Amino acid sequence: MTADQTSTTLQSIADEYWDAVVESRPLYASLLGDHRFDDRADDVSADAEQARRRLWTQLRERAAAIAPDSLDETDTVTRELLIGELDDTIRAIDLRVAELTSDQMQGAHAELLMSAGQLQAPEPDHARMALARIDEFARHLDQAAQRYREGLAAGRTPARIVVSRSRSQVEGYLATDLGADPFVSLAGPDAWDGEAAWRADLAAAVRDTLRPAFARYRDALTTELYPAARDDDHPGLVHLSDGAELYQALIHHHTGLPLTADELHEIGLDQATRVLPAEFAEVGERAFGTPKVAEIFDRLLTDTALRYQTADEILDDARGCLAKATAVMGAWFGIVPEAACELVAVPDYLAADVPPAYYMPPATDGSRPGTYFVNLREPTERSRPQTASVAYHEAIPGHHLQLAIAAERSDLPAFRRLSLGHNAYIEGWGLYAERLADEMGLYEDDLDRLGMLASDAWRACRLVVDTGLHARGWTRQRAIDFMSEYAPLEPDTVAVEVDRYIGMPGQALSYKVGQREILTLREQARTALGARFDIKAFHDVVLGAATVSLPVLRRRVTDWAGGTA
Repeated sequence: MTADQTSTTLQSIADEYWDAVVESRPLYASLLGDHRFDDRADDVSADAEQARRRLWTQLRERAAAIAPDSLDETDTVTRELLIGELDDTIRAIDLRVAELTSDQMQGAHAELLMSAGQLQAPEPDHARMALARIDEFARHLDQAAQRYREGLAAGRTPARIVVSRSRSQVEGYLATDLGADPFVSLAGPDAWDGEAAWRADLAAAVRDTLRPAFARYRDALTTELYPAARDDDHPGLVHLSDGAELYQALIHHHTGLPLTADELHEIGLDQATRVLPAEFAEVGERAFGTPKVAEIFDRLLTDTALRYQTADEILDDARGCLAKATAVMGAWFGIVPEAACELVAVPDYLAADVPPAYYMPPATDGSRPGTYFVNLREPTERSRPQTASVAYHEAIPGHHLQLAIAAERSDLPAFRRLSLGHNAYIEGWGLYAERLADEMGLYEDDLDRLGMLASDAWRACRLVVDTGLHARGWTRQRAIDFMSEYAPLEPDTVAVEVDRYIGMPGQALSYKVGQREILTLREQARTALGARFDIKAFHDVVLGAATVSLPVLRRRVTDWAGGTA
């Protein structure tokens, strides 16, 4: 087989894989702008999962059979990433991870509610498919509840606090007026004479089919999961019989590196209790006239002048950050995205149980921009100094710049451009972007820099708290106490964050692991290249291959720096 034939074969396997991914995840496909499956919802049944496993195994065997020495650099990376992603997916199926996703971030209800406001039906055919999809969404919720029951039957109980938060989300949705329901008010075709009748049918289907399904789902959470769930003294995976194996697999899934819980715990302790307090002391003395970390934290948390008064103030500041970053990004990046980034408020029914902000990539068909969601709940509890660092993490130069660039690399296989795997690369870049923003001159003063340090301390604490909960048996309160001591976060934010780590084991590790790797590679490249080091070129190397694993990133930077990075 010639080199061209080998490359074509690999591309074919990658295309088959991505086609199967979007067909198995029709909601994600719709968000990407692929409307072929707009009348379907994800099938999360155990039978469907096993069918996918058989296909993933076949594709993996075919990809592994291609000799890597017959491929160029781009195809070598594609082969490695494809095999790694398939291995990761197969491992998750074998560990039955789906049985433990009843939490407020990954649960079937949360995915539907977070996505509903982003769905669109640009053509009449899509609108009719969206109507048929309501029955599918109801089936999806029933299937998810059944998977949770299967987990209970196997002794895989969830943590009570995340069940409680999930129930709160569903109840919040069910309490909304049908006229404002996001499944009813999704964007329909422009100037369509059938819209009024379609909208009425949609409202009836949501009222008669989808909302009752959400109610059944809530009842399963309330009467089945909650009574059997682990209490706040036993929230971690360590309390499950297969918890150690499951947690180690999740560490690898979210970092892509052969790290242990003990190693991550110690890295986090060093950062949270030694490195970052020294930085707080330096900046805090300039900002507040004191190097004492406890006094700096107290000022950040109690000074009412550092609090917002209205939700509009949060929006104005976030918009200002986005505008400033957009204006200067060309000086720091050779590759910039074509897609715009839009700022949107988090829906009220989600606000109490989700983080201060999150990002959703643009649709590949150009129908929807990248979206930076800002949580406006209880503005008087929100700290002004943290707005800037969060904006630069989620939007520009963070996730929007990274993920939009990836989506626009049309010469690469779709799974490399659009996959949301490799968390340490994605979230590591977001955290790196917070530090980069200071170099870019985006922070207005030392208060903004204290906000940046607060965000970094928050992520360092995650290494300690996540491993403490899931490997060392920490109680929920111990996790809250540690974060409260070493990161200047509002009590409500600390509780929401700790509960997120309880519900999504391992995911919180990715931020600091990825940031440290990118910073290390940058310094090694700077040392190797000396005066020839160019920050724009470095960033283009980091972002130019779309979403990659940390080992692949290291090889790319090493090659760029002449084999010495």
